[in-house]
Formats: sequence, C-alpha cells, structure tokens
Amino acid sequence: MKPGYSHVPADHVAAECSRVAPVLSRIGDKWTVLVVTMLGRGPMRFNALRREIGSISQRMLTLTLRSLERDGLATRTVRPTVPPQVEYALTELGRSLLVPVSAIRDWARAHADAIEQAQRRFDGRCADEAGTAVRAIADQASAS
Repeated sequence: MKPGYSHVPADHVAAECSRVAPVLSRIGDKWTVLVVTMLGRGPMRFNALRREIGSISQRMLTLTLRSLERDGLATRTVRPTVPPQVEYALTELGRSLLVPVSAIRDWARAHADAIEQAQRRFDGRCADEAGTAVRAIADQASAS
C-alpha cells in the first residue's frame, strides 16, 4: 500500500470494485439522492415528488424511480381508482440508505460555498492560461 492511501483496505480486490461500482453510481446520482431524501419523509405520488424536487424532468424522475424499484430501494403501488393513483415508498433497504444519503446531502450543503469558490478560482486560472496561449499564438503569427 502506498503512503498516504491508508483508507484503502489491505484486502482490497479489484473484483469488488467491479461489483460495487454500479451500486455507488446509482446511489451517488444526484436525482437518486434527492428522490430518496423526499421518500424518506413517507410515501409520495409521482407529481408530488416532481413538484418537491422542482428541476427534474418527468422522464428523469421516471427513470430514477424505476431504477430505485429495480434495485429494491423503492416500491411502486398502484391504487385502483379512476384515474389510478401511483404511490412510491422506500423499502426497508431504501430506508437503510437514508443515513448515508443524508450525510452526503448535509456535506454538500456545508461545503457548497467552498466548492463554488474553488471552481471560480480554477475557471479563472484556466481562462488566464488560455488567454496567455492565445496571445502567444498571436505573437508567433505576427512575427512570421
């Protein structure tokens, strides 16, 4: 193990990464975090979820809910009414995800300003470097 990487377990196996990567991709997706957080309050209908989240498209919410259902994190219940009412809820497995998802959400809230500042610094630095490169090219072109 390399110095500075003590958080990587000694028994790390590449096959585990392959198995865990899709799960991390699913639960780390921004829409999944938001939907799981909303469903953590209790069962919700599709349009209520969409209103609460706000910026999610109907298609993306549908895909997110289907993936959560497929992964066993949420259930979809159709009520025999006219029109049919569809309600989504977290399963026991989905509820077990609330603590880590809440921690990620809280971390994002706590560090959003610092991240935005870092992005502005980076973007400014890249713009400065690009400007320097353009000036160098222009100087070369005018010299020839």
